[in-house]
Amino acid sequence: MKMLSNAVMAALLAGGATVALAQPALAQKKDEKKDQGAQLKLSNEVRGPAAQAQTALAAKDVNTATPLVAQVEAAAKTDDEKYIAAALRLNLEAIKMDSGGGSAGLTAPLDALIASPRTPQADKARYAYQRGVIAANAKDPAGASRFFEQAQQLGYNDPNLPLQLVKLKMDSGDVAGGSAALAKMVDQQVAAGTKPSEDIYKYAIAKNNQAKNNAETVAWMRRYLAAYPTKKNWRDMLTFWGIQTQAVATLDKNQKVDLFRLLRTGKALADQYDYEIYAQWTFDQGLPWESKAVLTEGKAAGKIPADSANANSLLAASNKSISNEGSMAAVEARAQKAADGKLAASTADAYLGTGEWAKSVALYRTALQKGGVDANTVNTRLGIALANSGDAAGAKTAFQAVQGSPRADIAAWWIEFLDHPPQA
Repeated sequence: MKMLSNAVMAALLAGGATVALAQPALAQKKDEKKDQGAQLKLSNEVRGPAAQAQTALAAKDVNTATPLVAQVEAAAKTDDEKYIAAALRLNLEAIKMDSGGGSAGLTAPLDALIASPRTPQADKARYAYQRGVIAANAKDPAGASRFFEQAQQLGYNDPNLPLQLVKLKMDSGDVAGGSAALAKMVDQQVAAGTKPSEDIYKYAIAKNNQAKNNAETVAWMRRYLAAYPTKKNWRDMLTFWGIQTQAVATLDKNQKVDLFRLLRTGKALADQYDYEIYAQWTFDQGLPWESKAVLTEGKAAGKIPADSANANSLLAASNKSISNEGSMAAVEARAQKAADGKLAASTADAYLGTGEWAKSVALYRTALQKGGVDANTVNTRLGIALANSGDAAGAKTAFQAVQGSPRADIAAWWIEFLDHPPQA
């Protein structure tokens, strides 16, 4: 019985990959015995057409090779012969595919080689991966996941494979499972000193948001800002989370202003719209001091054009309102004597807008002490004043006292801001 070398294609789907046949040899029995573990035993019915098919495949002569491969498949009885038949069929179908054919013909020989006890494990791993590619291209995410996981278990080493598995999980509807796998992958990369791409974070945010997994969406947004805390990213994430129409969280204008305050503190307000809508909403809340400060900063930064009719009208209205309000010192004195904390809280809001942090901190604490106010709102604003005054520890304590959604979520963004402030 003649022998065939136990080697499969060097590169799957590379075109022209071949299974090498041993030269006819007059080997001594002892030599055959020595090489038994590395050789395949073939019957004469298989060996002859297999050798001819191999020659035709090397020349990419599909017409000649096709009936020969079929002859080998029909004659194959043992594991060795079935292995060679599948390897030759795979070579043939790969050549056809390279000539413009589809990949459907690769499926059967790949499955046979994966199942064959004669296929080396490293080759099985590659074949399982290629089956995963075929399944993915056929829009079969479940099948692709199964083969990719098999390839991974067999030792297939491709840095893109974990990400492919994540995408398949998410595309098949298992967003939670895919998100958990992606988080593990990101953690491993970070632990190894590698910085994951921004696209990974954006992908996870988008997929979880589409699935209405709000908690996981926010978790990925925070991971993203921890890794890439740029001013643009902070602005984009907060707008996406709570400012824009159909945001992740539903906030009223009063709550949205506290997000704009974060962006202002981090110098992350982006454009004319940000400055003008922020100023409008503070004016609507009876805070002309803050409205004036925001508009003045926007003009100085070149974000608000000098001829902006909206900004100029709002600035004039703010100045008039400030003039009508008169001195805040008198109001502050009344707030200290009031029976509840409402006047102290509103006066603290006014000082918050003018940047008089120490006064606003004192009045917010007075408001909390006197009561009669929304403690969660007041603690949020107290934290903002403390953060701007440079007391990060005190600010975190105030933010951590905030309870209930969405106030606690807003406070959590401020804590994230203190840990990962916006960078240029």
